[in-house]
Amino acid sequence: MQREVIKANVVVFIASFCTLVIELVAGRIMAPYVGVSLYTWTSIIGVVLAGISIGAYLGGRMADRYPRSSTLGWLLFFSGLGAFSISPLTSLVGGAQFQTSLMSRILLITTIVFFIPSCLLGMISPVVVKLTLKNLDKTGNVVGKIYAFSTLGSILGTFATGFFLISWIGTRSILLTMGIILIVSALIFGNFFRSRKALALFFLFLFLSGFLPFVGLRVYGAAKPAEFSFPTSPMESLKTFYNYAFRPPLEEETYFFKESDYYTIKLKTSIKGSDGNFLESLVLDHLIHSYTDLQDPLYLEYDYIRIYEEMVRWQVKKGRSLKALFLGGGGYTFPRFIDAKYPKAEIDVVEIDPEITRTAKKYLGVSESTKIRTFNEDGRWFVMNCQDKGTYDFIFGDAFNDLSIPYHLTTKEFATLLKSLLKPDGMLMANVIDSFKQGAFMPSYIRTLEEVFGKGNIHLITLSSDYDHIGISTFVVVASPQKLDMDDFVRKVKGKGGEITSHVMPQDQLQEFLRDRYSVILTDDYVPVDNLIAPIFEERFGYPQ
Repeated sequence: MQREVIKANVVVFIASFCTLVIELVAGRIMAPYVGVSLYTWTSIIGVVLAGISIGAYLGGRMADRYPRSSTLGWLLFFSGLGAFSISPLTSLVGGAQFQTSLMSRILLITTIVFFIPSCLLGMISPVVVKLTLKNLDKTGNVVGKIYAFSTLGSILGTFATGFFLISWIGTRSILLTMGIILIVSALIFGNFFRSRKALALFFLFLFLSGFLPFVGLRVYGAAKPAEFSFPTSPMESLKTFYNYAFRPPLEEETYFFKESDYYTIKLKTSIKGSDGNFLESLVLDHLIHSYTDLQDPLYLEYDYIRIYEEMVRWQVKKGRSLKALFLGGGGYTFPRFIDAKYPKAEIDVVEIDPEITRTAKKYLGVSESTKIRTFNEDGRWFVMNCQDKGTYDFIFGDAFNDLSIPYHLTTKEFATLLKSLLKPDGMLMANVIDSFKQGAFMPSYIRTLEEVFGKGNIHLITLSSDYDHIGISTFVVVASPQKLDMDDFVRKVKGKGGEITSHVMPQDQLQEFLRDRYSVILTDDYVPVDNLIAPIFEERFGYPQ
């Protein structure tokens, strides 16, 4: 009896460990396709719980009908195959265009990829309980131990994945490892070695599972005919299966790939800049975050960074030193620009992901001896603990993107902290991606800043003054503790260079824009950012609303 209980504890520990690993990996493996938002995690948690719940029900019925060790073995085996299926399924359906609403699309993709593996893993515990209970007098003790070890497996799976596994071996290798663990467990705990028929059937299924993915790859065109050759041996089958199923889908020009604790990071040498030099593009999850010209630190590809540059050029007098804070480092494009153009500048960059900083220093032209100071920590934590009150000329917010926004960096409370770091004539600039006509995040963010800096001290800079035809675009929101003469800004920047990227929305039009748009004041207690940016998905991908 004691031996059976130990065996049961080990099995449920493994099953629960793998379940939580898969659940945490789900957020990272889906990020390049649907971003990391409240909708994403809601769908993942809901689908996995639904799978476990239905699996527990089905497992209970199966346990009563087939109370054998081989039943447990087959459930472990098919759970392993389910883990194997996640990576290729994600690549296959992640980018599919479903004509549904945003939330329905995320939920549908999550269900297709994760429901069956979760259901299979959920079927294991009832079977284990049925096989272990021989004496009803000790039911409480046995069941208590089983669920204790099950919970312990979930806890360790959570901590191991979040703190260690993803940054060490990456999501797809984790899924491969979980699949192998479950299949090996099937061999150990399914008593397949006692029956030649069961053992032969086990290896037959295992052998066939190595070939079936290639049928899908061939049907759906994931492999070009010239590159595809059907595996001729088990080892070749495993190697080919790994290459197609467990290596991330990368473009030919991608030369660096890394899954960090925060992002899927890719580097590509792609387009040529206006000066003819090749540009290095940094891709974080789904979004091209920056373009870098390694030969020219003064080259700026993105228009919103040119707006930053024009604002700095307007404010900084020749030979004057400046102090700048960047919330979000990314490709370090503009910190590198400031460092090169203004040698006396003090530059602080807060970048939460140390892997991005290492990538920028190794591949994106940021010298190890640079004067740029980097702080690898959360932006709000840095600002809360910063002692340099009232010393920054500029604060640049570059932590927002279109699919995931760190909500705690958008609130009234955080804006108050930022204001305390600025000089009386300092400026906060933040790039915002939103739908000009339908978006609700940008008007909410502007109104929130007005609560802190005062109405009339917030300005919206666009890339075009044709407001009737602006759709989804990048905007720059400028805030200052004092009034800014934006007419003087336009006049002086035009006078120096003859061209200007910035189109400043007149204050009366900005107030009219705010009156016509739905908006809320964002606070630490109420910050529905994911709901506010949903129209971006609807407009960009044509989902019905």
